[in-house]
Amino acid sequence: MTEVQTPHLWLPYTQMQTTAAPLRAARTAGTRIILDDGRELIDAVSSWWTACHGYNHPHIIMAMEKQLQDMPHVMFGGLVHEPAERLASRLSAMLPGQLNRVFFADSGSVAVEVAMKMAVQYWINHGNVGRTRFLSFRDGYHGDTLAAMSVTDPDEGMHALFKGYLPEQIIAPIPRDESSKAELHRLLSNHGHEIAGIIVEPLVQCAGGMKMYAPEVLKFIADAATEADVLLICDEVAVNFGRTGTLFAHSQSPIIPDIICLGKALTGGAINLAATVAKTDVFNAFLSEKIDNALMHGPTYMGNPLACAAANASLDLFETEPRLRQVAAIEAQLKRELKPVEGLPGVVDVRVKGAIGAVEVEELHNLEWLKFQFVEAGIWLRPFGNVIYTMPPFTVTSSELSEVTAAITQILPRWHERNNE
Repeated sequence: MTEVQTPHLWLPYTQMQTTAAPLRAARTAGTRIILDDGRELIDAVSSWWTACHGYNHPHIIMAMEKQLQDMPHVMFGGLVHEPAERLASRLSAMLPGQLNRVFFADSGSVAVEVAMKMAVQYWINHGNVGRTRFLSFRDGYHGDTLAAMSVTDPDEGMHALFKGYLPEQIIAPIPRDESSKAELHRLLSNHGHEIAGIIVEPLVQCAGGMKMYAPEVLKFIADAATEADVLLICDEVAVNFGRTGTLFAHSQSPIIPDIICLGKALTGGAINLAATVAKTDVFNAFLSEKIDNALMHGPTYMGNPLACAAANASLDLFETEPRLRQVAAIEAQLKRELKPVEGLPGVVDVRVKGAIGAVEVEELHNLEWLKFQFVEAGIWLRPFGNVIYTMPPFTVTSSELSEVTAAITQILPRWHERNNE
């Protein structure tokens, strides 16, 4: 592995004292990351789940180059522009029901922050100042900013260190069985008067361990929110734009959230952009003659024209290229080629949903060794917790995906033997 020194960088999710030096990426092409020593790696995680069309898609590049010449950025306070107007209109047309007011942000965490702020102020503007807490779920993850951290699993999540500093939220198990369903109803009954909203990752809790659940469970959560008269926020930042097999994960269940958070693949992985989309009645709660009733929030790069141009081009590709058919093919291949992994020593579970494949093991030791083995096999994978997972670009070829699944199948037994030496 080629090591490089990073004397001035502070890397994410990294113990800088003990970690191996990172690889140096030189360029990208299609589904590949090309290192500066010339090696090519199949990116099996789509650069943190963003590059749904692969890298450097010419349609996105062309749209960004044109926008770069016209107007790379302009403030969104008192000014609007065509790329943002068009993107908001298209997103509203794609989403169900009354989800038609789009607030742009620059990251998924900020989109979640905005959604939570909307929910709390929704009740304040209705004269109810006591609803300031949220109900979220174990194994959930919603981002690394303060409010988003508070609705992430406080015990098993990566923010457990901050317990006691973060706002204390109400954490429930995903209601998969009668006991957990009863627990959700009990929590809502006891705390409904102080809950502004329920926030949930539809169908797949990604950073919490690629935990998957059925659409019927999401419907139960939505019905419970309605019954308790609390807002429902769907955090689709990781699972939007085809990742679970439909354009939006929540659409696999007959529900309409009050607020939805979008991000990651929104621009096809070309540049950062996120959005918080609210229903009409949520938006209307902020309409008033009083400025205090307005949503006082505005990221500096909100509605960035360059990012909006990339997102519009990405949506074009969903209309003109067979992305959802590609996701269906990936799902079938992952189910087929990861099945032999189920019987390997140390493997607890194998899960597949759309273009997501996850192998849960008993305990993930020797993580740096494991990552190195995947790099040696020409695959870029980033296992975490006790999960080895793949979320490839939708444009991955069948043979490339077979290289990914073969690497997992072949390296796992060697890893298990090494752990038990």
